[in-house]
Amino acid sequence: MDLKKRVAVLGAGKMGLGIAQLFASKGHQVKVIYVYDDKTRYDAKAVLTENLQVLAENEVLKAEEIPQILQRISFVDAIEEVSDFADIVFECIIEKLEIKQEYFARMDQIFPVETILATNTSAIGITEIAEKSVHRERIIGTHYWNPAYLVPLVEVIKTKYVSDQIVQDTYDLLKQAGKKPVIVKKDVPGFLANRMQHALFREALSIIEQDIADPAAVDDAIKYGFGMRLGICAPVEVMDMGGLDLTYNIHKYLFPHLENSTEPSKLLTERIERGDLGFKTGQGLEAWSEEEVKSANKELTEGLIKVARALGRL
Repeated sequence: MDLKKRVAVLGAGKMGLGIAQLFASKGHQVKVIYVYDDKTRYDAKAVLTENLQVLAENEVLKAEEIPQILQRISFVDAIEEVSDFADIVFECIIEKLEIKQEYFARMDQIFPVETILATNTSAIGITEIAEKSVHRERIIGTHYWNPAYLVPLVEVIKTKYVSDQIVQDTYDLLKQAGKKPVIVKKDVPGFLANRMQHALFREALSIIEQDIADPAAVDDAIKYGFGMRLGICAPVEVMDMGGLDLTYNIHKYLFPHLENSTEPSKLLTERIERGDLGFKTGQGLEAWSEEEVKSANKELTEGLIKVARALGRL
């Protein structure tokens, strides 16, 4: 696949802008399509500029590169405006099946059959999203992780319709853009990484509910424990390294004591009913001041840069 494919992004939210920034930084021409209230929620160009300035401050790129990157990104108000432009479209809109189906059916009619149509959904089945389209073989899942311009992983999710060529072309494009694509062979709920992440979340919430440890201790146990190791030696390697017999013995003893609920945690339900939603309300499982929220967001970006650099992934 040509390195400099023309990229369109449907939706100018956090993920959409992150994907646009990623490809513009790699020399691609990018057009972002506004949807809903994208224009009024915030200044997209200001968000992009701030993101790039943080990268420059941390020496990920040079400050003089920022204007060139921004010039590669333009904004339009309708899908039709990019119908003869895009080689690939990344959809980043609201997580509602019916709305995504409608948009993909519409794009399927508007774009040439050679154009790849990709969804960044983190929860909805890709096969379901494609159901109302005709050329389903060119619809694929590409699940980025926030921030899209920093976290290397992109899950490339197959559907029962997608062609092998579309899978390969998408994989190649992402790899050329500096990402770490992994192919998910089955379109299952949660895909690959979220299945593992939310299994961890379920156990973390259960530990708090049972008063085994406080929320801060739960986070610290991961941050200062096995979480430090995961970027270097992940579960499959750990199991093989320690021995499958050891893993078996631990699982046989431990699994009966782990959380196995198929319903969301009561702790979450209670907090939501009280209006305690986390950063957005100042109170979630823990209390957050405006200063702490701002600091946490900055620490995440700068911390990811340091980790990526230390691991040779930036």
